Amino acid sequence: MSPRLLWYIPNQARPGHRGDDVVAGHNSLDTLAAQAQALEKHGWDGALLGTGWGRPDTFTVAAALAARTTTFRPLIAVRPGYWRPAHFASAAATLDHLTGGRVLVNVVSGEDHPAAYGDDAADRDVRYARTREFMRIVRRLWTEEDVTHHGEHFRVTGSTVQPRPAAREARRHPPLYFGGASPAAERVAATEADVQLFWGEPLADVAERIDRLKRLADRLGRELAPLEFGLRVTTVVRDTAGEAWADAEDRVAAMARGRIARDVNWNAAAGQRRLLGLAERGEVLDRNLYTAPGRYGGAGAATTWLVGSATDVAASLRDYQALGITHFILSDTPYLPELVRQGDRLLPLLRHNGVT
Repeated sequence: MSPRLLWYIPNQARPGHRGDDVVAGHNSLDTLAAQAQALEKHGWDGALLGTGWGRPDTFTVAAALAARTTTFRPLIAVRPGYWRPAHFASAAATLDHLTGGRVLVNVVSGEDHPAAYGDDAADRDVRYARTREFMRIVRRLWTEEDVTHHGEHFRVTGSTVQPRPAAREARRHPPLYFGGASPAAERVAATEADVQLFWGEPLADVAERIDRLKRLADRLGRELAPLEFGLRVTTVVRDTAGEAWADAEDRVAAMARGRIARDVNWNAAAGQRRLLGLAERGEVLDRNLYTAPGRYGGAGAATTWLVGSATDVAASLRDYQALGITHFILSDTPYLPELVRQGDRLLPLLRHNGVT
């Protein structure tokens, strides 16, 4: 299988996300479509579109960008609770049908602002139990007719989705990406996800998690195709390693001075706590995994960065590939210039060395 190479498009309400320099029209259709079109031109498969209350609606943005492109695949982040499973299954199947099978889905269970959009607050175990049920119903609605499910969190009776998702290659429906590091999250991934996403953790940690998830899938009696794995990480690529490290260190210094807005630190999330703890093990881990951003407000994929020349970063990504990672979601800011830089300089090295 040829791994999938994706970028990140920032559907944000305010400009300046992670230091991006676009201000005027930063979330206009023309600006976001220009990024999606550039991704097609410079060798990327598509891009992740994040979700969160108080941001532009992710599905609406994805549909608009799909209409402006021909091969771009949106990885659409969605939350159970914001979406009901039958409503989402129908919307995603329709967009997948209209685009000839380009839809990818990232199911998110982390805390948001549920009361703002009419959902009930829930603790972690309840959120993940609901996510498991959501994913199971959506997959059934994409592949079966006359679906009836009366569960703890959701109910559908005699439900048939039309049109069906588009058949593309070997896939029957859009793949379900998923992330999470708690035991509850890993049980969901092991039984219901198609792709488990990791943030930028050291190689040994990722290897241990892959092994644990495979064993858990066997123990829980996974009924789907084998679980696949992906990496979501910031990649700072420059002409030389020296230039890359100088830029990375300057940016961290600006974060420390408060000149770059801090991310929301999801300290309650198990995966985020793991990332923040990496700095205690060293400022640089493995070849070039930079942990300092997490000390000054970097969160999620911006907590750790792979830093170096295109050759350096390609070598690191091949290390992850050797562990079984087949999906890569990369990003850096400013988003448009960096997707061009990395598309032109990093992706050819990955293709030449067998990543795609």
